[in-house]
Amino acid sequence: MRHQHLLSTHAQQRFIIKTIGLSDYLPIWQAMRDFTQARTVQTYDEIWLLQHPPVFTQGIAGKDEHLLNSHGIDVIKTDRGGQITYHGPGQIVAYLLLDIRRLKLGVRELVRNMESAVIDLLKSYHIDASERIEAPGVYVNNAKIASLGLKIRKNFCYHGIALNVDMDLTPFSYINPCGYQGLQVTQTKDLGIPDGLEILSNKLADQLQVKLLKG
Repeated sequence: MRHQHLLSTHAQQRFIIKTIGLSDYLPIWQAMRDFTQARTVQTYDEIWLLQHPPVFTQGIAGKDEHLLNSHGIDVIKTDRGGQITYHGPGQIVAYLLLDIRRLKLGVRELVRNMESAVIDLLKSYHIDASERIEAPGVYVNNAKIASLGLKIRKNFCYHGIALNVDMDLTPFSYINPCGYQGLQVTQTKDLGIPDGLEILSNKLADQLQVKLLKG
């Protein structure tokens, strides 16, 4: 595991960025819960960057009917908000382990800043993207390119945002992505963005830090 310390412009405030690589969902989920349970008001906030092997995750209020056919891919009922989504190799997952009270962020503002980080990242490649009030995430030409879900516990959050980069998108057709029938998905590779996972992971972490630390 590579650790990279990034200092913000705010005195004595920083995120720790951890680049983890390809990791199974269940141990990472448990590690997020353990971290959140053990943290104190002095604990530094962290962003974990990784990929998962193929897995469907279903949010705490997720409806089983949105899983059309798993085709043998594991389905894990997790404790984040939202419905069902797919994770697989070639997708950047950025897990945000934050003290939102210390950051002075409400949940709605937190979500909007996460979306804005992806929108600005895509804008740097001349791709116009947008959010939707009724369906959190980031969209390009009505196709979803990033999904998000969070768990808030005593002003601490975990889970985060997933950006499709260069992956097999087929499993998204096995579900109603995020609970929306027929929702199209896309990825950076198909939009002509030449940079791969490592560069985009670093840029996403930078954008998230800018948005969440407000400069």
